[in-house]
Amino acid sequence: MAQQAYMTETDNGGSGPERRRDRVRRLMARLFSGWRGDPRIWRRGIVIAALAVTLALVMLLHARIPNRVGNLGSLTETFLPWLGLLIPVLLLLALVRKSATALIALLVPVAVWLNLFGGLLSDKTGSGGDLTVATHNVNADNADPSGTARDVAASGADVVALEELTATAVPVYERALEATYKYHSVQGTVGLWSKYPMSDVRAVDIKLGWTRAMRATVTTPEGPVAFYVAHLPSVRVKLEAGFTARQRDKSADALGEAIADEKLPRKILLGDLNGTMNDRSLNGVTSQMRSTQGAAGNGFGFSWPASFPMARIDQIMVQGIEPVSSWTLPATGSDHLPVAARVNLDTSS
Repeated sequence: MAQQAYMTETDNGGSGPERRRDRVRRLMARLFSGWRGDPRIWRRGIVIAALAVTLALVMLLHARIPNRVGNLGSLTETFLPWLGLLIPVLLLLALVRKSATALIALLVPVAVWLNLFGGLLSDKTGSGGDLTVATHNVNADNADPSGTARDVAASGADVVALEELTATAVPVYERALEATYKYHSVQGTVGLWSKYPMSDVRAVDIKLGWTRAMRATVTTPEGPVAFYVAHLPSVRVKLEAGFTARQRDKSADALGEAIADEKLPRKILLGDLNGTMNDRSLNGVTSQMRSTQGAAGNGFGFSWPASFPMARIDQIMVQGIEPVSSWTLPATGSDHLPVAARVNLDTSS
């Protein structure tokens, strides 16, 4: 009876599954028939081939796209991995046009994309490590700060950084986290919670006029580590001005200078940098530190927006420390996902 129901005739005759298979066969036949012996397969699709080469050049030479007009270079770099979605579109167009030239040209952007991001497709997660850290932009408008704090603490992190703290929400986070973290400090709108003693805590001037960055020494069982927490200014996309990020870029340079002046050899940066590792405007920071996601993560680790993550602007970066694993945590009441990493502080072994 179930078999009879499964093979019920359609209005146009024939069984449903068989008709679907027939449609697929006809589509494949339409795409791949007529190629043999047709000399025009080399002359058709020149425009598609040109678009494929242009796409490859944009990805390959993204650092040379000028920022003078609307910070177009940084905008491209922020969403650079997503340019790969144009490749299957061009592939379909090449098949529809029956263009061998376009198909061959498509090998160029495929090679460039894999060179840039192929390493992120593999799982580089390791085992071991002696310190777990996490960072989360909790969102000033978060309706459930207590729940958000509990969710982040449940990650098992030894040290947690929170950004976008408001004066009214700080006591809520402090109460929710005090049972897990004995030590903490809040500087302006950023804070650091630790299971290990903290000292030499101070605000870091990132040229904003108010405090959105801090520094602290955390004395771990493996010795002291310099922790930096930062929330760089937001970027905006405006019709009249394009991708505006001048203040973010100025703050990134100031943060990079502070980290470069740090005397402790082991450093960890936690925070919302409002930019990806590909964004040239963060070079002051990214040129001297490693991303835990890039070194030991699984996939791209996109963290924003939480409802449909498209970019990793929440970063964990290290210097003098070996990343072991890196991942995103489940969504909270924020518009960002928390991110976490496990690191090895003893790099001598």
